[in-house]
Amino acid sequence: MSTPEPTSTPPIHWITGRDGQDVSQVPARSLIAPAVVLDFSAESAKDPDFLLQIDHVKEWERANGPLPDGGWLLYRTGWDARAGDQAAFLNADDTGPHTPGISVECASWLASDTPIAGVGVETVGTDAGAAHSFDPAFPCHSYLLGAGKYGLTQLRNLDRLPVTGAVVVAPPLPIVGGSGSPVRVLALVER
Repeated sequence: MSTPEPTSTPPIHWITGRDGQDVSQVPARSLIAPAVVLDFSAESAKDPDFLLQIDHVKEWERANGPLPDGGWLLYRTGWDARAGDQAAFLNADDTGPHTPGISVECASWLASDTPIAGVGVETVGTDAGAAHSFDPAFPCHSYLLGAGKYGLTQLRNLDRLPVTGAVVVAPPLPIVGGSGSPVRVLALVER
């Protein structure tokens, strides 16, 4: 198996964002933005179905400051270590995939009550593996894309970034009408 490549998902990727931007319409100011890293890799190692909650984010903000206006929330789960093994990366059984994600309530809150431009994750999608059974199903897609925010998936090396202070460069291919695109995500860090 080849290593999964990061992808960018603009609002048009999901029905709730159908009237939003496609990848060719993403403004340049959204392609270069500050980023913060929320590290829940220890929790995800113990529970592959771990879900980020509003309280986790608020606790992170108390310790590190507010989420960046127009920036990225990068959700570190350690899942990128599985990228070379398709079965381990998807982590599926008879009940479906088991990968960490974001709770329904947190996805709604991130979409409506925070200034972020989007969310970046190390897993195959912005939603948890079990999100097909949530109400609504796939809440990150539903809420974040519906609010005109973006998603970055299958990121790597988040463990090499500082908690705050990085700048992410994430230019998708400008596919007219495109609902997603491969993207080479770079993070700039002051040395």
